[in-house]
Amino acid sequence: MRLIQFENEQGQRQVGVVGEERISVIKGVATTRELALQAIRNGHGLIAEIERLGVEPGPVYAELIEQRRVLAPLDHSDPAHCLVSGTGLTHLGSASTRDKMHQQVEAQQAEGKLTDTMQMFQWGMAGGRPAAGSEGAQPEWFYKGDGSIVVRPGEDFPVPDFAEDFGEEPELTGLYVVGDDGQPYRIGFALGNEFSDHVVERKNYLYLAHSKLRFCSFGPEMLIGELPRHLSGISRIRRGDQVLWEKEFLSGEDNMCHSLENLEYHHFKYRQFLRPGDVHVHFFGTATLSFADGVKAQPGDTFEVSLDALGEPLRNGISVHQPGVKVGGVRQL
Repeated sequence: MRLIQFENEQGQRQVGVVGEERISVIKGVATTRELALQAIRNGHGLIAEIERLGVEPGPVYAELIEQRRVLAPLDHSDPAHCLVSGTGLTHLGSASTRDKMHQQVEAQQAEGKLTDTMQMFQWGMAGGRPAAGSEGAQPEWFYKGDGSIVVRPGEDFPVPDFAEDFGEEPELTGLYVVGDDGQPYRIGFALGNEFSDHVVERKNYLYLAHSKLRFCSFGPEMLIGELPRHLSGISRIRRGDQVLWEKEFLSGEDNMCHSLENLEYHHFKYRQFLRPGDVHVHFFGTATLSFADGVKAQPGDTFEVSLDALGEPLRNGISVHQPGVKVGGVRQL
């Protein structure tokens, strides 16, 4: 089952189940967070809660997308209570990439020059998939922002004019709500574009934190229930009527060197992430980037990330804005 959040013709928020053509509107709730918290309090899953509440016929899905009335599939009414984060060096990539990486590792080991990146990747390969219920290797982790940096499907990424790159990152995204008891609950998965500045990151690995402070998007749909172990999608950049770049990307646990359980544990083990009612959006990483192929996106281009198991494609454009504060703009009180 796949869910969306959307605005009806009156601008009111609703939650719907995706059908072949139309959306079935879930009665009695306005947000997926509200739906999830009710399910938690009633002691059952989302599907059981939807069955309890019932549905009614809703709008044509294609029209909602065309009119840009589809929202991110999970959010919080107070953006400060939605934490957006991610993890990297989690995916194996294609067989050829993996072989090349192993060759690089062996050469670096022989020279005594194993980079921090390669070392962390090795840790994941060796210990990122422990037995269920056991702690595995700690992955890379980064902060992106709060809910205010999430762009709805179809809208442009607002990019600061000091950005040096407009880089897509097609990723599997985990969506979570913390229950009243401080227990985190995974409510579903979505397609995501984590969007980063890879030029800044490449200058120095310690600039990774800066490179991640960009807007992002996920959706339009949220998959609830079991996630396929193998996921194959397509990442594209469109420039006008032409496809500038296109490449397959893989995700799912069969294509990762960390289990989802391990990645989730190493995020939620921190007590500050267990505040009741909070929402968490966690990007699980990728092995496919246009930047790695020497492609440079520009304002006016459209990113398109598609993966059939997660529903409709996610599309976002690029628009450049001046930063909110100029040099010398911080005032003394």
